[in-house]
Amino acid sequence: MQRLHTRSAEAPLEKTERMIPDVVDPRVEALVHELIGRVADKWTMLILETLEEKGELRFTQLSRDIGTISQKMLTQTLRQMERDGLIKRTVHAVVPPKVEYRLTDLGKSLGAAFCGVWIWAEANLAEVHEARNAFEQAAKA
Repeated sequence: MQRLHTRSAEAPLEKTERMIPDVVDPRVEALVHELIGRVADKWTMLILETLEEKGELRFTQLSRDIGTISQKMLTQTLRQMERDGLIKRTVHAVVPPKVEYRLTDLGKSLGAAFCGVWIWAEANLAEVHEARNAFEQAAKA
């Protein structure tokens, strides 16, 4: 097993330290790469956040709550999320048809995992801002 972070033998494991196997299952590696791409997609994360906050929503409600997303992009993103098991789509047999979306347990767990990025951003906001300012100042010099 390899560690993502190195440490001395005496130092205790930090919460952020993770073990990764020496041999990685290529299927797991492929899934990780796909999921990183998916969560890096702002629409997926906004949908996860909106459904987590508001629960089950109809397409139009979801579109309204997210705001700037096009119908085409919302449809594509919802289909991909449904395919991955992150959301459940329920069609009600009424006229006009009523379709609702809600997070699955899998979708909730992905949202919770991504929460760590928010925590990191909050804790390091000032340091990132300072680094960016220093970079801009150096670029001007």
